[in-house]
Amino acid sequence: MTSDEFYMGIALQNARALKGQTDPNPLVGSVIVNDGRIVGTGAHLQAGGPHAEIHALRMAGDSARGGTIYVTLEPCSHHGRTGPCAEAIVQAGIKKAVIATLDANPVVEGNGVQILRNAGIEVEIGIGGEESRLMNEVFNKFILAKRPFVTLKAGTALDGKIATRTFESKWITSEEARHDVHLLRNENMAILVGVNTVIKDNPELTTRIPNGRNPIRVILDSSLNIPLDSKVVLDGLAETWIFTAKEADEHKEQLLIEKGINVFRTSGEKRTDLEEVLDILGEKLVSSLLIEGGGTVNAGFLEKKLIDKVVLYLAPKLIGGQAAPTFLAGQGAETMADVVDLENTSMERIGSDFKFIGYPVYK
Repeated sequence: MTSDEFYMGIALQNARALKGQTDPNPLVGSVIVNDGRIVGTGAHLQAGGPHAEIHALRMAGDSARGGTIYVTLEPCSHHGRTGPCAEAIVQAGIKKAVIATLDANPVVEGNGVQILRNAGIEVEIGIGGEESRLMNEVFNKFILAKRPFVTLKAGTALDGKIATRTFESKWITSEEARHDVHLLRNENMAILVGVNTVIKDNPELTTRIPNGRNPIRVILDSSLNIPLDSKVVLDGLAETWIFTAKEADEHKEQLLIEKGINVFRTSGEKRTDLEEVLDILGEKLVSSLLIEGGGTVNAGFLEKKLIDKVVLYLAPKLIGGQAAPTFLAGQGAETMADVVDLENTSMERIGSDFKFIGYPVYK
């Protein structure tokens, strides 16, 4: 490992520690080194707050002059809620900048680097680049598509079943896997289920970890069948947004609104339009969405090619039975040429279960 890789590793670690806290902004970490000593470190803490480079520069003070700054993402070049970090780096007298990757934001991409080079600062790009891009997969999708990064999560037996034929589902996966799910919820701005899940399980859809963030609860309910005494309607633990169809009952909508629920009508006559759901969430600056639906909801998003990432918790169990539900329903692929492949896959052991991650490749 070179010294550049070592210091960039620290910057990446600083950034990763804030996962789920900076939305809809990216995760960014920074380290300033002078004469072989770390003189400043920083990470972007929250949207609207100082960027990682500013925190590091403030810590370094005069020691930044003549030093090298390591940044996991290209320094910004525009005036937003904060000033341009690239200009601050120039003014601090930094001699060299090591940048993991360029910013995917078209407003910034390449411009921050150009400001540094125009000021005579040596710039090196690419160290830690792949890790930085993966770490910011949510931001990179949201800033370009204006839609949230969509993760499909399911806990299943090895045969894909999410319940027995009598619909008993507690518990397929281990306590360790369920804890990991709450960490996943904490990383996402919103969590989505269908109304049948609410009717059957009456879930809270919250994050049960210390200092966890409860995501916005998104419910797909084309006919507004949600019970008014549901936890997601009454408990006030998080915002609840219901997406419905054009012909949904207006009186039920008013009752929900009176209870503080946000109701959004999509243009679908009798079914909620899933693409409009993502468009509306994007307009509301929701950059990440975790789907924890049943087989029909999951298949609806997959068939429309709206899922960006799949996370499966696989329990070493076999349930079997044609009547037992699976995590994917719908019509399914007609031929093997139509199936959805998953790439960049990985798997790790969690408790007695396995956590599988993959990214869909749509034909």
